[in-house]
Amino acid sequence: MKKINFLLVIAAFTFNTGFAQQKKAVNPAQQKMNTFINSLMSKMTIDEKIGQLNLVTGGEANTGSAVSTAIESKIAKGNVGGIFSMTTPAKIRKTQEIAMKSRLKIPLIFGQDVIHGYKTTFPIPLALAASWDLPLIEKTARVAAQEASADGLNWTFSPMVDIARDARWGRIAEGSGEDTYLGSQIAKVMVRGYQGNDLAANNTLMACVKHFALYGASEAGRDYNTTDMSLDRMYNEYLPPYKAALDAGAGSIMVSFNDINGVPATANKWLLTDVLRKQWGFKGFVASDYTGVSELINHGLGDLKTVSALSLKAGTDMDMVSEGYLTTLKQSVKEGKVAITQIDNACRLILEAKYKLGLFDDPFRYCSEERAKNEILTPENLKFARETAAKTFVLLKNDNQTLPLKRSGTIALIGPLANTASNMPGTWSVNADMSKIPTLLQGLTEVAGKNVKIIHALGSNLIADANQQTYATAHGRDIPRDNRSEEEIIEEAVKTANKADVIVAALGEASEMSGESSSRTDIGIPETQKKLLAALLKTGKPVVLVLFAGRPMTLKWESENVPAILNVWFGGVEAAKAIGDVLFGDANPSGKLTVTFPQNVGQVPLYYSHKNTGRPLADEKWFFRFRSNYLDVSNEPLYPFGYGLSYTTFDYSNFKLSSNTLKPEQKLTAYVTITNTGKVAGEEIVQLYTRDLVGTSTRPVKELKGFQKISLQPGESKVVTFNITEEDLKFFNSDLKFVAEAGDFKVFVGPNVRDVKEVDFKLVK
Repeated sequence: MKKINFLLVIAAFTFNTGFAQQKKAVNPAQQKMNTFINSLMSKMTIDEKIGQLNLVTGGEANTGSAVSTAIESKIAKGNVGGIFSMTTPAKIRKTQEIAMKSRLKIPLIFGQDVIHGYKTTFPIPLALAASWDLPLIEKTARVAAQEASADGLNWTFSPMVDIARDARWGRIAEGSGEDTYLGSQIAKVMVRGYQGNDLAANNTLMACVKHFALYGASEAGRDYNTTDMSLDRMYNEYLPPYKAALDAGAGSIMVSFNDINGVPATANKWLLTDVLRKQWGFKGFVASDYTGVSELINHGLGDLKTVSALSLKAGTDMDMVSEGYLTTLKQSVKEGKVAITQIDNACRLILEAKYKLGLFDDPFRYCSEERAKNEILTPENLKFARETAAKTFVLLKNDNQTLPLKRSGTIALIGPLANTASNMPGTWSVNADMSKIPTLLQGLTEVAGKNVKIIHALGSNLIADANQQTYATAHGRDIPRDNRSEEEIIEEAVKTANKADVIVAALGEASEMSGESSSRTDIGIPETQKKLLAALLKTGKPVVLVLFAGRPMTLKWESENVPAILNVWFGGVEAAKAIGDVLFGDANPSGKLTVTFPQNVGQVPLYYSHKNTGRPLADEKWFFRFRSNYLDVSNEPLYPFGYGLSYTTFDYSNFKLSSNTLKPEQKLTAYVTITNTGKVAGEEIVQLYTRDLVGTSTRPVKELKGFQKISLQPGESKVVTFNITEEDLKFFNSDLKFVAEAGDFKVFVGPNVRDVKEVDFKLVK
């Protein structure tokens, strides 16, 4: 144990690439804020200070069994610092008025899970990442902030930047996928989109980065589970996206549920003080997750008073729903178990956030009924949502140019996800107005036009087992069940299909089969849907699988048998029309995977940037005795990271470097010519990877270091360039020093991580 603690201490003081921030002179605005808060805190009682640390729920969207009670009386006494899951200017104004009648008139902060849009719901975060379009993603956050702030909110529990490589974990849907570099870039633009250039503006939201830390590595892919990883992996692969989001200016951060090195994050002083505060220099406040403080009791750390003291001292400033701080901290101060200075520090950080949001100047700045009427679900926002969704879809297969569909003849739209509005926006779309979301049947009918006849059949239930379907359609996402036998429902669908020229099968997951508390051990299409798909294929008609998914899925049989597969994830409020746009060729699919799709669940966790082994496979044969492989399946994924097809084709040629050596303070330039060799315009995501061939620590077989999204007309070529510097080659070595080591490297370029061209260079020092 002493050795582990020693390593953690060393880690805390070496995790820097310029991570530790130098002290700067206090500017006039900072001094003004300090003076104001010093004056306010001098008037506050200990009860009022502790009250600022208490975050309660308004009850509109809960993720736990506990519910806040007697909220109004607590606000009046100054015992509440913030409320989440309460919306609309009227409700928020009424609640804020209660705070304004308290002794010191300290305003409340109002938060909500604005995860992928507000009323204008955009594709789930995993889908947004598949666009690889940073300006687009930033704009989705900007629109979300505009709408949510118009409805009274000023704080969002987003972005979720957890690296996730286990497809069984439902919350993989809420993040950007498996890659550290891409995840870090997306984290930055999300924060910028929410917070803008001025937090005090009434159309911005304070970001809350989550879940700190390592939550995406929960064992067995089971939500809320323990996490155990090496410092090498932690520092090189999992921590950077959090740091990137904080560097972008995020005002707050949320603690994860899992333990780290045996200590749950909520009470982990090394994580929240040594790393977050001392090394990264974070100046915002830290909030627990839903009942994260009281859950420490189940972790085995003590009773509510004990765990509340541990959490505060570790660096958790705000207690969400548990009310352990509110009910125990004062007594802990009396007993000498908590210092008043620790309460003061947490209180100050929360007051500073409110000051930066402009709430002390105008507590009602976010309570405009006029804005709520005019700035939410606008035609412009809906148009943007439709365009965005189309850019996130990933074309996985398209044999014989099955897609795009012709605007003539009869299309049979079949499947349990063909006529459900509530499942279109995806998990964590708590603010979506389901009455304004078209089903795929409605959207496809609108987009197809008058020369296309669309006929429909259910085809199958979502899941054969009724109880399992209930779990999978929680939170009002119900899909009515057909109580006939499986055979009868399929027979009806086949009769419908036989009347059509082409079949569109809307299959996969319902929206709540991924997301929080939605882990799965079988990550394939439910068996009853697969039976339907097999029956549809037997008709001999062309079949297009429109796959709804919130995670990488096992699709080996489907990939071998279905002519065309379009992964549409969950595309938000305008998903149905966007799917129609892509199916009929009005939009050319350009999305690429940011998660690796396994052949089967036994390969999980599966990700491209793995380390090599001492006994790697020597060639393309999938099995060798005494090598690192499986008896029953190859090591290869079904679809690799970065993969995605288009209705056109692209050729990569003339890949070269400006030099075969790189010295410190210099840069290499990589050049590659991309040509659209097809018949329609399209967008291509050009990806650059490197490999450090020899090092003092084992290095991944490939690491993403750059990408560019380009648009090309038929026959058009473009030279794409990437700059490579010593900084791009740095990593945390076995001593946790951030270094680039001299030696041999490879650089790769391609349309995905598998299908690449490569050249060599040396880093010379």
